[in-house]
Amino acid sequence: MSKHEEQEAAVQEEEILQEEQPAQEPDAPDPLQEELEQLKKENQELNDRLLRSAAEFDNYRKRTQKEKTEMSAYGKSLCITEILGVVDNFERGLAAECQDPDFKKGMELIFQQLSSSLQKLGVEEIPALNEPFDPELHNAIKQMEDDSFGENTVCQVLQKGYRLEGKVIRHAMVVVANP
Repeated sequence: MSKHEEQEAAVQEEEILQEEQPAQEPDAPDPLQEELEQLKKENQELNDRLLRSAAEFDNYRKRTQKEKTEMSAYGKSLCITEILGVVDNFERGLAAECQDPDFKKGMELIFQQLSSSLQKLGVEEIPALNEPFDPELHNAIKQMEDDSFGENTVCQVLQKGYRLEGKVIRHAMVVVANP
């Protein structure tokens, strides 16, 4: 066989092999393209999970911060509520007769310091005397007829009420005139 015949035989053999192999259809999916699409889908799912986890953690952080603030405010209000009993007794003591003016002056200074400290903590007295009765602020202990006061007006304060940072921590105990 000549060289030319050998080349011709090789070309024919190649043509026969190509005819025997099934031709790929133009619409047949490419395995690499399928793998790429699958990886893109997995990447998107993982990205979504990451974003959800980050959002959940942010919500957790905000919720715990809020709970921490609420617990702090609750603890503060409990402590101050206990101290208000001392303030009441201090006021009663200052209203009593005292023979020693220096002692009375010292007690007044201590009371002023205590009152100032409570104000710095955000405690304020709820106005009550001669105010219209407000069940949100006042606790009516007694009712009485008295023409010198208007209708539903607080005519006597039995125990002062207080707010802490705008929230009532103790209602004022009052007597209401002309219900």
